[in-house]
Amino acid sequence: MSDTTLASTELTSQYAAQVTSDLERNTKEQERITAEIATLQEHLTALQHDHRVLVNVQQALGIAPAPVQPAAGPDGAAVPAPHKKASAESAAGKRTRVKQAAGTQRATTSEKSANKKPTHTDTAAKAGRPTLVELVRGHLAEQSEPRSAADVATALGKAHSERGIKTTVVRTTLEGLVAKNQAKRTKQGASVFYTTPDTAE
Repeated sequence: MSDTTLASTELTSQYAAQVTSDLERNTKEQERITAEIATLQEHLTALQHDHRVLVNVQQALGIAPAPVQPAAGPDGAAVPAPHKKASAESAAGKRTRVKQAAGTQRATTSEKSANKKPTHTDTAAKAGRPTLVELVRGHLAEQSEPRSAADVATALGKAHSERGIKTTVVRTTLEGLVAKNQAKRTKQGASVFYTTPDTAE
């Protein structure tokens, strides 16, 4: 009888030690996953902010938004055990989820932009206002010397103060013109200057 009691006590001790060990592991894993989720959330927030900026630039350039499809990937590709599904996914799986979430956000934002854009264009057309691309191209054509994005933004900002023209948007617009061979880019040290193709020649 005493042997049975002793064996039962040892078994209970082993189970208690195992449960305590598992609980510690579980708690540490939860802390690690929570930290990873926070990092991924920060990354997603940054991507969403960048996306909003890019959509605004796209609208300023007058480019129709392209349909965005979320990146598909093997969800839960590296799942060693069901109870550790959330904690044991590979980095690639996590990246895929972030991309999918960002893709969904991107698609929603693009749809909103697409819905808003005709109204903005119609308003501009009714008011007879030129697009930012036209303003930048026209300003460059009037200059005899190369201009930086900041120079162009300052000049257009003064001439069209109601539009709230920003240097970053002007720089993107200028790069778009360069890509279409409607402007030339030259570097002088760390500075970048832009001219029309005619002026450059």
